[in-house]
Amino acid sequence: MCNFVSDCSCEEQLKETVLKLNDDSPEKVIYQTSLMSALLSGVYDGSTTVSDLLNKGDFGLGTFNQLDGELIAFDSKVYQLRSDGSANPAKPEQQTPFAVMTFFKPEHHHRFSGTATREEVHRVIDSKITSDNQFCAMRISGRFQSVQTRTVPCQCRPYRSMPEVLGDQPTFAFKQTPGELIGFRTPQYMQGINVAGYHEHFITDDRQGGGHILDYVLEEGTLTFGAISKLVIDLPRDTEFLQAELNPHNLDEAIRAVES
Repeated sequence: MCNFVSDCSCEEQLKETVLKLNDDSPEKVIYQTSLMSALLSGVYDGSTTVSDLLNKGDFGLGTFNQLDGELIAFDSKVYQLRSDGSANPAKPEQQTPFAVMTFFKPEHHHRFSGTATREEVHRVIDSKITSDNQFCAMRISGRFQSVQTRTVPCQCRPYRSMPEVLGDQPTFAFKQTPGELIGFRTPQYMQGINVAGYHEHFITDDRQGGGHILDYVLEEGTLTFGAISKLVIDLPRDTEFLQAELNPHNLDEAIRAVES
């Protein structure tokens, strides 16, 4: 049996072991296919399938080939949110030009028993994960007083750039709706590689609608989230990606315009 001194040593060793296991676990890694700057410049076709994504994580977001709607994934299920307002389970063979996935194992829980704005939700996360140099995955399961979303329409060649496409995007308003919100907080230094700041998607509880979030007010629900410090990026090798302009002079301004 450990004496008083070695008890402390045992406890410290246990903490170190747990921390090491957490660091090595797959849920601490973000997998990303392609770059946000490629999507911005009109690279709307990729070879990564929904089945491939689910091998990399059980939780994430992105889009589909031809920019055909929004992708939302949680609990190992992937849904396609289309510009006609519909939501359907994605097929394993469907492909994506851009997606972000992780195995979601949150470290923090926060219960909202009253209304909270998007900014108030973000402040709770920022108060726990104080460094902007870390990624963060987040989820809200609850009832929303209001959610404003947009969903990109399917594109045909020759592809226009994303800022041009989003001028035609349909928007949707959900009121008093239960649903799931999933998202990521990405460091500012990653702008262009990903979307710096918060990027969130929403789907209703009946899985009939949703989209890329513009704003929301939570009525009540549970927020779960956790920091992630590892990133793996799978870069395309096709001609369109290799010839794309991935560092335009107005990159930051363009991304903020299409994501807000």
